Amino acid sequence: MNGARTSPHERAHFDALYASSDDPWHLRASWYEQRKRGLLLASLPESRYAWAYEPACAGGELTRSLARRCKRLLASDGSEAAVALARRRLADMGQVQVRQAWLPDEWPEGRFDLIVLSEFLYYLRPQAIAQVAQQARAALLPGGTVVACHWRAPIAGCALGGDAVHRQLRADLALPQALSCVDADFCLDLWQDQLQSVAQRDGRR
Repeated sequence: MNGARTSPHERAHFDALYASSDDPWHLRASWYEQRKRGLLLASLPESRYAWAYEPACAGGELTRSLARRCKRLLASDGSEAAVALARRRLADMGQVQVRQAWLPDEWPEGRFDLIVLSEFLYYLRPQAIAQVAQQARAALLPGGTVVACHWRAPIAGCALGGDAVHRQLRADLALPQALSCVDADFCLDLWQDQLQSVAQRDGRR
């Protein structure tokens, strides 16, 4: 997970989670997590992406599925332990690069046609969320996609829940919205730099 201008204490908190378990959020075994990943992947309008970025990749569960649809994929996490775990799990996928980075301070260079903001923005302060949104928009290639997915229930120590995070993203990204899904547990939103339906992209309209 990532933090904004994180203290050593905050960084140690996430590393401690991985010290107690290699899957502290039960991303592999939970049907809830599997279903959510499936819906996020199904929402993506393109079958393939040239250069994607997934911050807060944790142990790389979503990363592995994304990589199957990407020519190149950059994944990052603030936790050194999470990065080490993701690198081991994704070692067989040469198109994936995993690095340690805390957002918004360490947003990577380059431009991407897919940016995935999943399950971490509620750990940031509102001004840091705004900065991430600005960074994502500036890094998005023409015709690119930003997708976000976050837990809706309150989280201890987080100022905003998923609904509030996504309301802020809509305002700060200021991109055409192509999809919005509000589940009982999570919200999933997708924006495109140039709005075009999947049917239009597929030549059916």
